[in-house]
Amino acid sequence: QLQAFGGGLVQAGGSLRLPCAASGTALGFNVMAWYRRKPGKTRELVAAITRGGTPSYRNSAKGRFTISIDISKYTIYLQMNSLKVEDTAVYYCNAERRIGCGEWVNYWGQGTQVTVSS
Repeated sequence: QLQAFGGGLVQAGGSLRLPCAASGTALGFNVMAWYRRKPGKTRELVAAITRGGTPSYRNSAKGRFTISIDISKYTIYLQMNSLKVEDTAVYYCNAERRIGCGEWVNYWGQGTQVTVSS
C-alpha cells in the first residue's frame, strides 16, 4: 500500500530525498507523513502533508527538510538537506485515511535506513 524509496549513507551536511508512493486503498489518504525511529528511541513524526498540500514539520526539521506531494503520482517526497548525525534513523512513510467520523485507517511503508556520518 505504501512503498518507500531512498535512504542510504551520507556525510553530515549532505542531502537525501525520500519518495513514498501510495497504492491500493491507501490512495484515498487524507494525510501522508514521514516518521523516524532513532536507535533506542520511540518513533517520532518528522513531517506531514495533507492531500491538498499543506505541510507541517517537527522543529528540528524546519528549514532543512521539505515535504512535498505529487498527487498525480500519489507520491510524497521528503527532501532532506544539511543532514546532521542526529538525523540518523530508520525512516517510515505513513498514510492516514479517514473512513468515518473519528475513524481512521493507518498505513505504513517499510522502513528505510538513513545514516549520516560525521
